[in-house]
Amino acid sequence: MYVNQQIILDNRPTGEASLSNFKFIETKTPELQDGHVLVQHHFLSLDPYMRGRMNDSKSYTQPQALGQVMIGGTVGEVVESKHPNFTIGDKVVGMGGWQLYNVFDANIVGALQKVDTTHIEISHFLGAVGMPGVTAWYGLVKIIQAKAGQTVTVSAASGAVGSAFGALAKARGLRVVGFAGGKDKCDYVVKELGFDACIDYKEHEDYVSLSKAIQEVCPNGIDGHFENVGGMVLDAVMLRTNAFARFAVCGMIAGYNGNPIPMKNPALILMNRMMVEGFIVSEHLDIWPEALQELGALVASKKLNPRQTIAHGLEQAPEAFLGLLKGKNFGKQLVKLI
Repeated sequence: MYVNQQIILDNRPTGEASLSNFKFIETKTPELQDGHVLVQHHFLSLDPYMRGRMNDSKSYTQPQALGQVMIGGTVGEVVESKHPNFTIGDKVVGMGGWQLYNVFDANIVGALQKVDTTHIEISHFLGAVGMPGVTAWYGLVKIIQAKAGQTVTVSAASGAVGSAFGALAKARGLRVVGFAGGKDKCDYVVKELGFDACIDYKEHEDYVSLSKAIQEVCPNGIDGHFENVGGMVLDAVMLRTNAFARFAVCGMIAGYNGNPIPMKNPALILMNRMMVEGFIVSEHLDIWPEALQELGALVASKKLNPRQTIAHGLEQAPEAFLGLLKGKNFGKQLVKLI
């Protein structure tokens, strides 16, 4: 048995989430049953979708249960195993939650996956070569389907999903324009990630002003857009889209606190014959192997150099998570647990 530290959802937020919504506890890991594997987590992934799960409201999945360990992706090392396919020392990724250890039922297909850390740092399997990267891949390849030479845009461009989206798009010969908050993030998006341009949305008071800035860097319009945030950026992009533009919608961070996100010009969907599709990447497991192979090659070859913001210690997870929701992170937000 090991002493396990956990963070549970103690109560649901009203409006903005706060530190008081979480509770830190200690338990002991249970004795392993046949087919189960005990994993010591090295890194915990913090992602915007977790905020939506904290609400007790209709969504694509069940809300985070009160009194239970917060959901979250983890990568770590097998320390005990009663399953023939996993041995002590294997590096693995799974949904281990906000805790130092987790017991996985390895008989469940996809519950635990081995990863090869020979050429890729283990932490990247929670970012560019993990769920965020696959999210970007699916939106670009399966929904937007832009052709070489066309222009695509992405909100939250300096984040884990946005950065992977940019690398994938450039590899396919597309022109890529991002949106980020602040000069430092925009400089990173252009100079390190290789985007063609990045617009600092914080320099604009409304969507009309932002739309004019888009016109300057997208003189031929926008053929595809990947949406992570909603709100002003989405409204501005819609004014600059070409006919038959395709939108991949994977996040609406602007509304995670329960605020409505009205659209300024929804009639443009009809006028421009847009295709707007929301998606949840966990519902498309069939494409993960193909996506991860391409993403792994980009990271291993240094064509994608993902930035990471790392908090140290499980007790720092709630504060790091709240900072993520306010855009304080730079790139993928992780918590280092060992």
